[in-house]
Amino acid sequence: MADIVTVHAAKTTLSKLIARVEAGEEITIARGKHPVARLVPVAPKAKRVFGAMRGKISLGPEFFEPLPEDELKAWDQ
Repeated sequence: MADIVTVHAAKTTLSKLIARVEAGEEITIARGKHPVARLVPVAPKAKRVFGAMRGKISLGPEFFEPLPEDELKAWDQ
């Protein structure tokens, strides 16, 4: 369960709370007895791997052919 701290306590100990969140904890901030916000760790961005879709997508030679006139005109609108 997430630890609950008051807004006042959060303001005075923010650096310590952030360190706890970095360690994986969730902190709930309450105004009086009512929870109003949560401090949670930011999920790391997934690494992008070049060529990850290789073999899963294929383009035929028709992909590189010019579009028909009616489709080109639809793009101009």
